[in-house]
Amino acid sequence: MSVDYNTLNTKNHSAYRIFYHIVLSVKYRHKCITADILVRLEEIFRDLLTKWDSRLVEFGGESDHVHLLIETCPTVAPANLIKNMKSVSSRRIRAEYVEHLKPFFWKPYFWSRSYCCISVGGRANIETLLRYIQNQDEPGRLKQPAPLTSDSSCRTES
Repeated sequence: MSVDYNTLNTKNHSAYRIFYHIVLSVKYRHKCITADILVRLEEIFRDLLTKWDSRLVEFGGESDHVHLLIETCPTVAPANLIKNMKSVSSRRIRAEYVEHLKPFFWKPYFWSRSYCCISVGGRANIETLLRYIQNQDEPGRLKQPAPLTSDSSCRTES
């Protein structure tokens, strides 16, 4: 599907084109995202964003973080959207991958409290950002996470 990124969307009395590059990191940067989890996260985010009158343009990630390029409308507050995305995806991933995540987290965590949200359209145009996200590790190339050592379970969040 080819999208003309120069055409404005309209709604009520506004014309807009709003893109955000969002980066979410796993709590303690544990390398626990597998290829299956990455695919499932993309499904969860794609479904959730439609409920927020938004859409997932591109998705990619590695074993300890994910990148999302989303398009949204002016009525959506980015902080509220990201809070909901993290909460819903964390709850679902923890429920669906209980055994896999058990060695990594002793409390019901998945995402770090922090996040990165960058409005797109300044120095990096959409095409540049699309290429960057597409060049993240392919899900099939993700290695199985290394088992935790006793030292790594006590790290504090950075």
